[in-house]
Amino acid sequence: MPSATPAWNKALARKGQLDGKFLIGYMKAGTYSLPSCTVRATKGEDVQLFTTETSAKNAGLRPCKVCRPDRFHDGEKASLTLFQDLLRGFSASPTEFTSVADLIQRANLPVDQLEDLYRDHAHMTAAQWLRRVQARHAAKAITAGSPPEIAGADAGFSSRKVFEEAFVAEYAMLPSDYGNLNAKKGFALHLPTSYRPQEAVGYHGRDVQSPSERAEGQRIWKALHTADGPAIIEIAIGAGRATVKVATEKNLGRESMAFLQQSALRMLGLSNDISAFEQRHPEIVKTRRGLRVPLLPSAFDALCWAITGQQINLTFAAALRRDMINLAGEKIYDMRVHPTAEQLAHLGIEPLRKIRYSGSKANYVISAAEQIAGGHLDIEGLLDGSAVAAQDALVAQKGIGIWTARYVMMRTGFADAAPVGDSGLATALQRLYPSEARPDAEEAGRLMFRFSPHRSLASMHLWASLSDGK
Repeated sequence: MPSATPAWNKALARKGQLDGKFLIGYMKAGTYSLPSCTVRATKGEDVQLFTTETSAKNAGLRPCKVCRPDRFHDGEKASLTLFQDLLRGFSASPTEFTSVADLIQRANLPVDQLEDLYRDHAHMTAAQWLRRVQARHAAKAITAGSPPEIAGADAGFSSRKVFEEAFVAEYAMLPSDYGNLNAKKGFALHLPTSYRPQEAVGYHGRDVQSPSERAEGQRIWKALHTADGPAIIEIAIGAGRATVKVATEKNLGRESMAFLQQSALRMLGLSNDISAFEQRHPEIVKTRRGLRVPLLPSAFDALCWAITGQQINLTFAAALRRDMINLAGEKIYDMRVHPTAEQLAHLGIEPLRKIRYSGSKANYVISAAEQIAGGHLDIEGLLDGSAVAAQDALVAQKGIGIWTARYVMMRTGFADAAPVGDSGLATALQRLYPSEARPDAEEAGRLMFRFSPHRSLASMHLWASLSDGK
């Protein structure tokens, strides 16, 4: 249903005095305009206001060709620079960033514009971002050997209690337990009371013949590269906790154990909070309360999955990936680790062609591997920066469009990345908002706008809805 047209002062708008304050989105037409634009909404048009050009574009809208808001605004570039400045500022002096008020002062922005900045670039609120970077700063210090209480204070936490609460929220364990990570003893992760194991088990067990991961019952196995060599983690999901065992042929240091702990978190979908989405969208959550987005520990793994899966069915995509891992992946016990970018770059295109990769698909995989191995694309570091920059970096690669970029972002932890153009997502949207034709990528982007800033989780619910009633 079209929304009620938002109110603003039309006289000021015509004079151009509201340009730069907001943008007007015409959801049916699929465009966004400056308030001073001479083009007016048609009768029955669904009009939405956007505070940033990034949010308008992420809603699937194109800039108006009459008023050219994209030429008026350089907001995306300026906001990216500011976001990166705040990130660098925290890294240099974390104790100067202990509250949202400190961020407001450093950014010199009113609170609503600060929240716009973090929604667009971090896919979370300013407070959530601050808690995350503080917890990560402390975790790095603990991994380097700092006592937890010192690491928490150095990260800017105001008290031990606040630190422990934030750390558990981000790492699903106490800082003291994090400091005692040990491959021989394994470790345990706290699970929310509403945790659903079926999505994680189903996703990581989707290829029953995969050499790099498997799932059975409520257990998941994954072979992974660490700084000290390959290892296998076994995740046993129980009531209120997941127990993780580590199998390795080599001794693992603190850095490797921290990576495996983070990998288990990501595989279980514990990286992002889901409560706000469930409260706002009960109509889509329905009986799936507790559903999360399972992630892949390696962004390069996610990228290879996405490229391999372009325009083919899941069964064939899984077979291609399986053969590629068997061809180039390092063996660890009875499993193999997904190849690194360096391994695939060294492999080249022809061996992939011989295992049924098309010429273009092999070219895209190897090209991406070469860019990463050559240091031109920091695929594993994308999540630590801006979502806008991450998408731009991905679509700049050969053979990677919006669907592939958004899928990689969704499976690596960005909370507001809808893989528009996905056939299943389009079918689910057509069922949710009945129409004669399935929405194309642009229309899907506009329909998904209402779920921002939780479009990754909304995509999971929509895919799951395809099985409702079957």
